[in-house]
Amino acid sequence: MEAGAAASLPPVTASGWPSRAENALLAAALAAMALIPILEMALRAAVSRGIPGATALTQHLTLVVGMVGAAIAAREGRLLAISGLHALLGNRAMTFARIASSAVTAAVAAALCWAGARFVLEEREVGKQLVEGLPVWWVQLLLPLGFGLIAWRSVLSAASRLAVRAATLLAAAALLAAVSYLPLAHDSLVKLGLFALIVAIVLGAPVFVALGGAALLLFWGEGLPTVSLSVDHYRLVVNPSLPAVPLFTLAGYLLAESGAPKRLVRVFDALLGGFRGGAAAVTVFAGAFFTAFTGASGITILALGGLLMPLLRGVGHSERAALGLVTSSGSLGVLLPPSLPLILYAIVAKQPIKEMFVGALLPGLTMTLLMLLWGRHTAAAGRAQRARFDARELRGALWEAKWELALPLVAFAALFAGFATPVEAAAVTALYAFFVATAVHRDLKLIRDVPRVMVECGLLVGGVLLILGVALGFTNYLVDAQVPDRAIEWARGTLQSRIAFLLALNGFLLLVGCVMDIFSAIVVVVPIIVPVALAFDVDPVHLGIVFLANMELGYLTPLVGMNVFFASYRFGRPVLEVCRAVLPFLGVLLVGVLLVTYVPWLTGALRSAH
Repeated sequence: MEAGAAASLPPVTASGWPSRAENALLAAALAAMALIPILEMALRAAVSRGIPGATALTQHLTLVVGMVGAAIAAREGRLLAISGLHALLGNRAMTFARIASSAVTAAVAAALCWAGARFVLEEREVGKQLVEGLPVWWVQLLLPLGFGLIAWRSVLSAASRLAVRAATLLAAAALLAAVSYLPLAHDSLVKLGLFALIVAIVLGAPVFVALGGAALLLFWGEGLPTVSLSVDHYRLVVNPSLPAVPLFTLAGYLLAESGAPKRLVRVFDALLGGFRGGAAAVTVFAGAFFTAFTGASGITILALGGLLMPLLRGVGHSERAALGLVTSSGSLGVLLPPSLPLILYAIVAKQPIKEMFVGALLPGLTMTLLMLLWGRHTAAAGRAQRARFDARELRGALWEAKWELALPLVAFAALFAGFATPVEAAAVTALYAFFVATAVHRDLKLIRDVPRVMVECGLLVGGVLLILGVALGFTNYLVDAQVPDRAIEWARGTLQSRIAFLLALNGFLLLVGCVMDIFSAIVVVVPIIVPVALAFDVDPVHLGIVFLANMELGYLTPLVGMNVFFASYRFGRPVLEVCRAVLPFLGVLLVGVLLVTYVPWLTGALRSAH
C-alpha cells in the first residue's frame, strides 16, 4: 500500500466554498488544539510561564471541533447510526424510511438548536471572557449553529427530489407542533414521542437522536428547562481532559492514512508469519494497534482489510475464518492505551487517565492472547506452505517501520515521565505522527493530504462528541430521578455477594452492548453503575475495564454490531454472512470478559507495581 493507505475510507466532499470553508475551519481548529499545548510545554520549560488562557483555549477548541465535525458528518450522511434495517427495504419503503428518520432527526436537532440559542443568550448576559477580547459566547454560539445545520442537512439528506425534501420538512414541523399543541396529557405525549424515536432509530436515524430526543421529551414532560441540556453539553465538551481524545485520534488517523499499515503488517509478518497461526497474529496485532490510536475499529477494518484478508487466505485460512478474524481483531484496541473509550471512561467516572491506562494493559493483552490462540487453531486446517523465518527480512522490516513502532513509546514517555499532562502527551503524539507521515516517509503531502486527514478525524470526533454531549443531559435526568439510588437499593436487597453483583453486571452490560454504542453507554450507564459497584467494594478502575471488555462484544453483536456493518461494506459480504463469521470470535472474547471480571489481579498487578 502506497501513500494514502486508507484510500478505502469514504472521502469527504467539498463541492462549494461553504463546504471548503467548513473543512478549513475544522482542520485549523485541530491544528491549533495540537500546537497550543506543545507551545505551553515549551514555554513552561524555558521561562517557567505558559500561554495566558492556554487551557481554556484548548478546551473550547474541542467544542469547535465537536460541533463543526458533527455538522460535516451530517453533510456527508455519516453521523453514527446503529441500525441497518433501512438498507433491506424496497424502494418505496426506503423513501418512507428516509422521510421518517430524517424528519425525526431534523425535529430533534431543531429543538436542541433552540435550547442552545437560549443558553447562548444567557451566557451573553454574563459577559465572561475566554481570553482578553474574546467573549466566551462567541465560541458557545457554535452549539445552536451546529444543531441548526444538522437539522437543515437532515432534511436535505432525505432525497434529492424537492418534493421529498418538502415532505420531510413538513413532517419535522408537524412533530414539533404535535408535542407543543396536541390536546393530550404530557405523559401520553412523552410516550408517543419515545415510540417515534425508537421507530426512527430502527429506520436509520443517528444515535444522538435517540438520546437527545429522549432527554428533550423527559425534561419537557417534567416541566424542566430544556436549556439545561445545552449547559450539560457545553460542560462535557469543555472538560479539561477531553482534548486528549481528538489528539490521540488524529495521531492514529495520520498513521492509518499514510504507508504505516503496510510497514507494520510487514513487521508482524516477518516476525510471526513463519509460524502456524502467524498470519492470524499479524491480523490481531495490526488491528489492535490501529484501533488503540484511531479510536475506531471500523476504520481499522477499512484501512487494513485489503492487506489482511489476502494474507490470511494465502496461508490457508478459510474465507469465513479470515472474515471473522479481520472483523473481530479491531475491537481488541478498546482495552489498549491510549484508546478513546479508556479516556472517556476515566473522564465520566472521574478516575485518573494514567490509572486506566496501566490497569487496562494486562486485560487488553489477555484478550489479545486468547484471540491469538483461536487464530492459531483456525490456521491448523490451512494447507498452504508457510514461508520460513527470514532474519534479514525482519531486520529490514523493523528498520523501515522504526518510526511507527516508536509511537507508543513517545506517547507513554510523555505521559508517565511527569513533564506532560494527558492533553500535552496527546499533542506530542499527534505532532510526532504528523512529522513521521509528512517529513520522514513523506507519505502525506502537507497541502494536499494533511487537511483531508484532519477533516476525516474531526468528522469522527464530532460525531462521537455529539453523542456524548446529548447523552449527558439524559444521564442527568436519570440521576435527578434517583435511578442510581434505586439501583443501589435493589442490588443490596437482591444480590448477596460481590461475585453475584459482577455476574449480574456482566449480564446487564451484554444487553447494553446489544442496544447501545460504546460512547453512549459510557455517558449514560457508567454514572449509574459506579455507585452500585462501590457499594460492593468494586474498584472503579476494575469496573471500567470490565465495562469496556463487555462493550467490545457490542462491536460484534449480530445484526447491530458496528464492525459487522463495516466488514459487510468493506468486503462486499451480506450482513448475515459476517455475523456467522464472527460468532466463534465472539465466544472467545466472552471467555476473556469472564477472566477480566473474576481475576481482578489482571487489573491491579501493574497498578500496584506502578
